[in-house]
Amino acid sequence: MKEYTTEFLRNVALVSHGGAGKTMLAESFLRATGATTRLGKVEDGTAVSDYDDEEHRRKISIYSSVIPIEHRDHKINIIDAPGYTDFVGEAISALSVADGAIILVDAVSGIEVGAELAWRYCDEFNLPRFFVINKMDRDNADFQKTYDAIKDFVEAHGKRVVQVHIPIGEKQNFKGVVDVIGMKAYIGDGKIIEDIPAELKEAADAAHFSMVEDAAEGEDELMEKYLENGSLSDGEMVRGLEDVVYNGSFVPVFCAAGAREIGTIALLNDIIDLMPPPAHGPKRVAQGKDGEEVLKSSDSEPLAAYVWKTTADPFVGKMTYFRVLQGSIQADAHVWNQNKNADERMSGLHFQRGKEVIPAKVVHAGDIAAVSKLSVTATGDTFCDKGHPLTVAKPKFPAALYRVAIAPKTQADAAKISPTLTKLCEEDLTLIWQNDPITHETVLQGMGDQHIDVAIHRAQAKFQVGLGTHQPRIPYREGITRKASAQYRHKKQTGGAGQFGEVHLRIEPLPSADFEFDDELVGMNLSKSYLAPIEKGIKATMERGAFAGYPMSNVKVIVYDGKEHEVDSKPVAFEIAGREAFKLAVQEAGPVLFEPIMNVRVTVPDANMGDVMSDLNTRRGRVQGTDSERGNTVIVAHVPMAEMTRYTTQLRSITGGRGYFTMELDHYDVVPTHVAGAIIEAHKKEMEGKKEE
Repeated sequence: MKEYTTEFLRNVALVSHGGAGKTMLAESFLRATGATTRLGKVEDGTAVSDYDDEEHRRKISIYSSVIPIEHRDHKINIIDAPGYTDFVGEAISALSVADGAIILVDAVSGIEVGAELAWRYCDEFNLPRFFVINKMDRDNADFQKTYDAIKDFVEAHGKRVVQVHIPIGEKQNFKGVVDVIGMKAYIGDGKIIEDIPAELKEAADAAHFSMVEDAAEGEDELMEKYLENGSLSDGEMVRGLEDVVYNGSFVPVFCAAGAREIGTIALLNDIIDLMPPPAHGPKRVAQGKDGEEVLKSSDSEPLAAYVWKTTADPFVGKMTYFRVLQGSIQADAHVWNQNKNADERMSGLHFQRGKEVIPAKVVHAGDIAAVSKLSVTATGDTFCDKGHPLTVAKPKFPAALYRVAIAPKTQADAAKISPTLTKLCEEDLTLIWQNDPITHETVLQGMGDQHIDVAIHRAQAKFQVGLGTHQPRIPYREGITRKASAQYRHKKQTGGAGQFGEVHLRIEPLPSADFEFDDELVGMNLSKSYLAPIEKGIKATMERGAFAGYPMSNVKVIVYDGKEHEVDSKPVAFEIAGREAFKLAVQEAGPVLFEPIMNVRVTVPDANMGDVMSDLNTRRGRVQGTDSERGNTVIVAHVPMAEMTRYTTQLRSITGGRGYFTMELDHYDVVPTHVAGAIIEAHKKEMEGKKEE
């Protein structure tokens, strides 16, 4: 691959609903430009960008991959992002380093939820975008219907469409596209260029005329010229279109059939003509020594490179993908990782094309490259010059709300569980893990069941760690509601030394603190030296739970009497007596279970609001209020955590994937008796089972 400087680069993310044909479109780009000799297929596992075993197993893209395409002396870095909602983190990472996006839409299904989500994330990154109506060769393909749906969608979001392609034929007869910019017909993949077929001439002229009008809006000078002459030259038209597409006010629409390689070259030409080069891409900033610095895509500036993806592989080692936002990186150079305060050496600098490695001598400003075997760098880090520190902020990722508890399959796996989960979460910023201090479980959170499933498979395949999953326990808490007292005598007489201890205590609710221990001992019945073991026994019980196996808090204990024996009394006897007296007192003190109540914000299309509200009611939810937000309703509700464990999946099915939610702990509340009964019963059975063992 030859060397490409900044003005000859384009970085374009391919995003859409799952199954719209992104990976096959990337394949057709490769074949049309001579990078490959045959067209790979997703279902055969031969596609260049789907090269991971897991992608072969599932027949979908799971990871974003970079496919550099060389065309017309330019290099186009196509970033093929997954369309399935669970892997949205990969799509966000891809968009964060792109200068433009191509949203693919299936010519039969039209705009699906994945395309809407892609649009929303493009808005967040302020990216210019194309719509490509793909799979034009399908049996029920309908260009006009899909085009009209895109037009309505784009206009509803305050932007306008500009039609660049007119299909030649449709369904089985789809054989090429008319490109309205150059007014030529591209047959097949576009190697054959002809005059526009007679039957399409009128439509092409009309589209060209409205395109000239759109282009004239790009610059005042062009508008004057257009009003004077009634037309613009091709060069002026492209210049005007660039302006309105770069600033996002116009969205060009194209058509193609990726799997049949139709429309490929025409689309590549339009990417070069209408997608911004790095210098004209969205504004990016970095945190410098003296506040924010606006980055400039130029080799002569101080280095700033953002790490958007890392992968760990036991065979290849660690692979780090980055985009140079300003400055340049030479092979073998030393760069400074600002987040880790560490020096890294770029010894295996290369461009990655699927799994093919193309060595690189230098990576210019605006380019995307990879480097192997770095020691400390993780996703989200920034490379810079040590003398000119710069930090690029990570993009915002949606909250990982699908929780599972993780257990090692064998003793050997147990030792490796923490480092493995840490590695997985370093690679994928939409995964998080923690040890729950209350339930003592290891909890992994992701975007949905597929996402977690892939992570577990990855742990097994890449790190040889066997992990099982189960539903996480809810971190309930035990508490009491009134005062009570109890006494307990512990007496053990066997051959030799006996054990004796008797404790009288009172307990009461303590709203202001977790635990307080006091005594009202008078006289000589019980010496104060035994208070410490009594307290130790009670504390241990409170940690483990007095009746349901969950930690207890907000209790005050007062020891007011007891008995001791001058020979048989020992600290351990009072530890046991204190513990048992405490358990008896708890039974009389109106014991209750408290559960975590989450503050949940659900954003749904207005049409689904009723269904979502009634579903929240069945989850013991209390709706606190609603807001409206551009065709969506935001429902705010308090819902017990126990009812939210699989809500991600449920909400997707109620809203066709359009709804999303966030939640955080709001407060603890008493578990209703009928629910608490079952939890306490399950705990008793578990304890009996343990005794039998």
